[in-house]
Amino acid sequence: MGLALFSTLFLLMLLGLPIAISLGLASLVTIYYFTTDPLPDLAGKVFSGLNSFPLMAIPFFVLAGNIFTTGGVAKRLINLTNAWVGHIPGGLSIAGVVSCAMFAAISGSSPATVVAIGSIMIPAMVKNGYGKGYAVGSISTAGSLGILIPPSIPMIVYAVTVEQSVGKLFLAGIIPGILLMSLLAFVSFYRAKKFDYARAEKASFGQRMRALRSAIWSLSLPIVVIGGIYTGIFTPTESAAVACIIGLIVGFFFHKDLKLKHIPNILIVSSKTTAMLFFIITMAMVFAHILTLERIPHTIADVITSWNVGPIVFLLIVNILLFFAGQFMEPTAIITILAPILFPVAVALGVDPIHFGIIMVVNMEVGMITPPVGLNLYVASGITDMPLIDVTRAAFPWLIAVVIGLILVTYVPQISLWLPNLLY
Repeated sequence: MGLALFSTLFLLMLLGLPIAISLGLASLVTIYYFTTDPLPDLAGKVFSGLNSFPLMAIPFFVLAGNIFTTGGVAKRLINLTNAWVGHIPGGLSIAGVVSCAMFAAISGSSPATVVAIGSIMIPAMVKNGYGKGYAVGSISTAGSLGILIPPSIPMIVYAVTVEQSVGKLFLAGIIPGILLMSLLAFVSFYRAKKFDYARAEKASFGQRMRALRSAIWSLSLPIVVIGGIYTGIFTPTESAAVACIIGLIVGFFFHKDLKLKHIPNILIVSSKTTAMLFFIITMAMVFAHILTLERIPHTIADVITSWNVGPIVFLLIVNILLFFAGQFMEPTAIITILAPILFPVAVALGVDPIHFGIIMVVNMEVGMITPPVGLNLYVASGITDMPLIDVTRAAFPWLIAVVIGLILVTYVPQISLWLPNLLY
C-alpha cells in the first residue's frame, strides 16, 4: 500500500500535475484499491483536519501581507534603512536585506516580501550604479526571510501538522532570522566592496529622524502583532486578524497610501493564495491519513533508529532530503508530507520538536531560492524581466550564506531554543 501510494504520487508529479492534485489522486487511488474505507468518509476526515483554530491564521496573515504591501509599509521601511545604513559599502543592498527582515516580521510570506521590497529597491540599486545581478540576487534571497522571521505561514502549518505550539515556534524563529539577515548583509557588504560600487551620501541626523518618524507606524506593526502574542493579549491566530485591522487603519488614515479602489484586488489576490495553500493542506491531510493507517511514519522511525545513527547524522540526512524535496515542491506541501514521517524519528533521537521545526523552515528557505521550483527566483524574474537562469546565478553568493546559516541552526540548537526556553 505504501509503495503504491508513493509510486503513484511520484508518477503524477513527473507528469507535471500540480502537487495538490498529485497528492489527492494518489491518495484516492490507494484508498480505493488497498483499503475498505468508504470514500465518502474522507470528507469527514478532511473537515476534521481543517477544523483547526491555528489554521485560521493563514488566510489572515496572507491578507495582512497584501494590505501592508499596498499600504505603503514597505516604502517607509526602505527609506528608514537607507537613511541609517545606505552610506556604507553595499549600503542600499544591506538596507534591502534589513527591510526584507522587517517586512517579514509583519507579512509571513516570502514571495510577498520579494515583491514589496524588490519592486522598489532593485530599480533604486540599479539607478545608483549597482550591478543588476547584484541587486536581484541580494533581494530575491533576502525575501526568503519572510517564512523564518515570525509570523510565518510554514511555522503555522508545521505546528498544526505535528501538534506543537505556534507561539514557541514564532519565538524560536527570531534569532535564526537575525542570524541569516546578518549573514546576507555581510555578503552584500563584501561583494560591494569587492566590486567598488558607489556609496550613497550619508544622511544627516535630521534626515534619519524624519525617516524614523515616517516609518514609526510601520515599525509598530510587528511590535503589536508579536508583542500581543507573548503578553497574552491574543493568540497567534487572533494576532493575524488584528494585523489586518491595524494594516487597514495605518494604510487608510496614517500612511494614506491605501485607497478603497485597492481593496477588491487585495481580496482577490489573498483569496487565490489562500485557496492554493488550503488545497495543498487538504490533499496532504488525506495523504497523511493513509500514512497513519499504514503506520509508515512509525515503520520509517523504527528502521532509522535500528541503524543506530545519532542525531547529528540524522539531521544531515534530513537536510539532504529536504534540499531535494525543495527542488520540486513548495514549503506547505513539503511540511505536510514529510513532517509526520520525520517528526517521530527526530523525537525518538532526542531532537527538540521546536528546534526540528526551525530546521525544516530554514530548509524551506533554501528551497525558495533554488530552481526549478524556487518561487522567490520566479517572482524576482517577473518583477525585473531578468531570465530565470540569470536570477539563479546572481543569487548564488547569498544562497551560500543561507546554507551556512542552515548548518549553524541545525547543529547549534540554542540559536533556536534560547528565546523560547527563556520566555516559556
